Amino acid sequence: MPSVRPTVSALRSFAHVPNSEGEPKSKGERTAYLPAGGENGPEAGRSLRRLRVPAHRATSDVVAGAYPFLAEAGLGSEGAYIGQDAWSGGGFCFDPWVLYGNGVLTNPNCLLAGVVGKGKSFLAKSMATRSIAVGRRVYVPGDPKGEWTAVAEAVGGASIQLGGGTRHRLNPLDPGPRGSLLDEDAWQREVAQRRRVLVGSLSESALGRPLRAVEHTALDAALTSAVSSSATPTLPMVVDAMLTPRLGLPGATAQELARDGREVGHALRRLVSGDLAGLFDGPSTVSLDPALPMVTLDLSRVHGSDQLMAMLMTCASAWMESALADPAGGQRWVIYDEAWRLMRQPALLARMQSQWKLSRGLGIANLLVVHRLSDLDAVGDAGSEARALARGLLGDCSTKIVYQQEVSEARHAAEQLGLTTAERDQLPDLQQGEGLWRVGGRAFVVRHLATDAERSVFDTSQRMTSTVS
Repeated sequence: MPSVRPTVSALRSFAHVPNSEGEPKSKGERTAYLPAGGENGPEAGRSLRRLRVPAHRATSDVVAGAYPFLAEAGLGSEGAYIGQDAWSGGGFCFDPWVLYGNGVLTNPNCLLAGVVGKGKSFLAKSMATRSIAVGRRVYVPGDPKGEWTAVAEAVGGASIQLGGGTRHRLNPLDPGPRGSLLDEDAWQREVAQRRRVLVGSLSESALGRPLRAVEHTALDAALTSAVSSSATPTLPMVVDAMLTPRLGLPGATAQELARDGREVGHALRRLVSGDLAGLFDGPSTVSLDPALPMVTLDLSRVHGSDQLMAMLMTCASAWMESALADPAGGQRWVIYDEAWRLMRQPALLARMQSQWKLSRGLGIANLLVVHRLSDLDAVGDAGSEARALARGLLGDCSTKIVYQQEVSEARHAAEQLGLTTAERDQLPDLQQGEGLWRVGGRAFVVRHLATDAERSVFDTSQRMTSTVS
């Protein structure tokens, strides 16, 4: 086909050409630059003609077949199947490790928020169990309602139950499973560091404040004394060494250590002879197998304040940290269900932030489950370190899944998550099982689809719907 070079007359046909004085020519002075059928020669028949087609009206489902480019294709087929993309109608799969490797995400951590009864816990369990099929493992460091116990049993995992009537005991100072790539010296250093961080976090949780410098010294001295007296120390040994130290340190006599560590010692005594007696006051009666597909910590039998719950989780987390740090431990989901109860404790919040920051190096993906984004505003006082830590967890989540929010919460959620107005307007109208997924800079509305077998295990409303015979 010859190239088309518009003639001067063809170009003039699209505009009024002014006369020499700069004014448009009058009607009598205008010239027909193009004949109706176009110019003669190579450009013949190429004059501009208006396309005339009859109007057609149809539903969006029908029109989508003629113009299918109204929604993007999704995230690909790798990973666990979640459900149906409500905008495109296609299947929706999700795997934070795959998406991180493809450059879609900057970190693997996820936030899941939604009002009660809309299916967010159902989604969390489905994501966890389906990920097991593609080689992931799951750890639930705190299950306040005991909902994950049946899930763990269904997938061949284990649930560690603590609290009244179980007679289970867990020694948080156990060394835990040894990393496969660590030599003896590196292993001993890691165990010592983990124990030091653990007793420090427990002390701060019990006191409700940070430790002072002299209290750190007294606590280190007590831990060193307990380790020297037993290959597997226990918390009662640390408490005894805090309250009645036998040896001093350079710069601190035994009497000064006893005085400086007295308040911390009595705070830790609560774990061994107070309202938590029988849980952490001796050798472990349960064991952890990090090779299991799912391990959960069932705290449904523990009744008390959120502070007690946080202290229990802090003790139990020491077990799992060595498995998380093992390079050969594989990739693992770490799921914080009912996280609004846990984030009120600054010491536990700091440990959570550490896992969020180290998630890429540890090969883990943290999932934070809350009801509303305003739950973060209940953490600490305005401008406090705890509030900053809670918002930092949100900022370190590249994937944000939001189920239905009340109209009054939609604007706040949009501001916290940086949603567009179109995305914000979706939140109050989402139906049960539907969620707005913000994955990196992309957005999807996904309908979670579950099997009958999953419903029988995951359903958390059975006591509300079943009848009493």
